[in-house]
This record gives sequence, structure tokens and C-alpha cells, in this order.
Amino acid sequence: MKYLKNIVRHKLRNNEPTLGSWLNIPSLEVTEIMARSGFEFLVIDAEHGSMNLEAAQKMTMVIEGHNCIPFVRVEKNDASLIKRTLEIGCYGVIIPMVNTKAEAKRAVESVYYPPLGLRGTGLSRAQGYGLEFNRYKDWYKDNLSLIVQIEHIEAINNLEEILSVDEIDATIVGPYDLSASLGYPGIFDKKEVLGAIDKYKKICRKYKKPTGIHVIYPDAQEANKRIEEGFNFIVFSLDMLFLGKKIEQEFSGIAKGKIKK
Repeated sequence: MKYLKNIVRHKLRNNEPTLGSWLNIPSLEVTEIMARSGFEFLVIDAEHGSMNLEAAQKMTMVIEGHNCIPFVRVEKNDASLIKRTLEIGCYGVIIPMVNTKAEAKRAVESVYYPPLGLRGTGLSRAQGYGLEFNRYKDWYKDNLSLIVQIEHIEAINNLEEILSVDEIDATIVGPYDLSASLGYPGIFDKKEVLGAIDKYKKICRKYKKPTGIHVIYPDAQEANKRIEEGFNFIVFSLDMLFLGKKIEQEFSGIAKGKIKK
């Protein structure tokens, strides 16, 4: 590990904006292209799709090698899974479906070593393969990010209690699951969904906590809108949609009628 300063964590702690993106394709080439693109952080998605820890570790190495901050979204709020994910050397984890204060505290316990948490001490890539445990232990206190996802209406209703857990660096709205929890999966313009996101923003600002959102489609205007609204942790689209939407856009402009099969 290079043990970079986690600029994302420091920005979030100061309520400053930071822009990153999302990786679903377990490919080192795609990872390198994204890491070279100027994003401050990249999130490797190990909750959905075919990602495994071996692929995530290699992708983490590539991201870090380009001085970009690597995060992993884990499959669930599970201590053993979070411990193993942190040991690959990522600079933070995103925990899905955190709906209560108790679940938020469980995430903290999984991320931090005693006395703050209950994380087991092991030797892997994060600890320099056993050669730099003390260096890692000193580094991670100020550079490891814990971000929880607010992606259910229950989490919105319990948000004030979740935000009272100080060790959480930021929260991020998961628009698909949030809309699904309200009965409108993938329909983001329903008044109930918009109302839930607005409630999220108001509560976070009341307590001066950073806000996060995933702008799903690669639309710069939408990303700029979210930045202007004051969101801090902005995830801009994902590898699959950058690729798919560009192909769709350019392919539709080709005069296919002149090509005979």
C-alpha cells in the first residue's frame, strides 16, 4: 500500500464536495481507464454483480497506483465481511441498507480496532503483508472512510439517530432501493421519492452532516445540479453506463440503412 492521504475523508469532514464514480465490471483495464479520468475516488461494487474479493484487491491496487482513493461497497453489514474487505487495502467501505442507529453502530464496530470497535487484527495487504501493521494502525485512524447508505424509507425516518454516530464520515442516498421501498422501483420523479430525498437533505443540513447521492446516468447537467444543491459525496454514474450509453448514442447516429446485411 502507498498509504495515501485520504483527501475524500478530509473533504467530507469539512463538508466540502468530492466527485467519484462506480465500478461494476471486474476488469483491471476498465479500472485503469476510470482511475486515469480525474475522479477523486472510485467505488468497487461487491454487493451486486460478479465482483469477488480477489478482483476487488487487484482493482484497489490499480486505483491507488493512480493516486485515486479506492472504496468498496460491501455485500452487507457483516463484521467478518467488512474485516476481510478492509484487509485488501481499500481506503473505506460503503455499507448498504443501514436503517437504524444500532445498525450504524454495528458498522463502526466492524471498521475500527479496539477500543473503539471490535475489528479483528489480521495481516494482509492493508498491513503491508505483515510488515507494516503499526504504520497501518496509525494511518487508518485518520484515513479510513466509513460511509453508510440511506436507501430505505425506514432509514430516512431514523436518519437523525443514524447521524448521531460520530464515526460515520458520510451517508449516501441509494435512489433505486429508496424508490423501491416506497413502491416505485427506479421511478425517481415520484413525489414520495423526491420528498424522501428532500427530507434527507434537510436533516443532514440541520446537523451539519455531509450528504451523498449517486447520479446514476452519465448526465453532467444532473451532476452539476446535485453539486449546486450542496451534495458533498457525489458518485457520478458507473462504468457500465458510461460504456453502454456512449455506444448507444454513437451507434444511433450511424446511417445503418446504407449498410446491407
